[in-house]
Amino acid sequence: MLDREILLEKMRTTPYLPMKAKIIEAEMVTDKEKFFRIQLEDKLNLGHVPGQFVMVSIFGYTEAPISICSSPTDKGYFDLTVRNAGTFTNKLHQMEKGDILGIRGPFGKGFPVDNMFGYDIVIVAGGLGIVPLRSLIRYIMHNRNDFGNVQILLGCRSPKELLFEEETKEWMKRSEIKFNCTVDRADPDWKGNVGLITTLIPGVDINPTRTYGIVVGPPIMYKFVIGKLLEKKIPDHQIIVSLERRMRCGLGKCGHCQIEGVYVCQSGPVFTYSDLKNFKGECHEKAV
Repeated sequence: MLDREILLEKMRTTPYLPMKAKIIEAEMVTDKEKFFRIQLEDKLNLGHVPGQFVMVSIFGYTEAPISICSSPTDKGYFDLTVRNAGTFTNKLHQMEKGDILGIRGPFGKGFPVDNMFGYDIVIVAGGLGIVPLRSLIRYIMHNRNDFGNVQILLGCRSPKELLFEEETKEWMKRSEIKFNCTVDRADPDWKGNVGLITTLIPGVDINPTRTYGIVVGPPIMYKFVIGKLLEKKIPDHQIIVSLERRMRCGLGKCGHCQIEGVYVCQSGPVFTYSDLKNFKGECHEKAV
């Protein structure tokens, strides 16, 4: 085996060495968010589960955790959507098509898609929560016959902050799913709903025993959305959330993402509401 092939094999089999990857598409999609399509150097699939994340490194600089927003059924590449919110993400936003990144992962526990087969799915996304949920939505679309009724509720602050706008238009046209979007503040061209995302949930028709509710968004949203889903009688173990938690290593070594002995980068970031009820303190108060 050639030296290069040996190195690639080591990169694939150890979580500590970043794999080299090329940016094959890069596009600003809002004033703050940039979309990247990434291809691993050996063009292998990433092998992730919807809801997982990768550690992205800029060689000679540093690394940070980024949610994967493509489906594992998207072959030969994976997608990231990154908000410019700090030193690392600012540096990442300066990168363009053809530039090289380092990728470790995928890490964490994703959405329990195998358990969801045959069930109805209600997806509630707030703001940047649509980024990891896009991975799940695309997976469901590519395996549509494996799931029951699918309803997607999306909320954001204003129309100009809406991510994946062209895709959401396609979701709206599809007859086999129901899609609804709301904004906190409308502009003159907005023709849709105005109001908090919780205002959409009472109108959703749910058979609670056969429904999974998937919620991702800012922590302050969780308490109110979960409350509405509980009013719909969805069982605790069928309400799924993804926690926003700053993870530094992805391996449960640094302890930075620990909540009461639980390493979010290993046991999460996806949890059931049953899991969350056992957490106390700030995280519990924000989420439930």
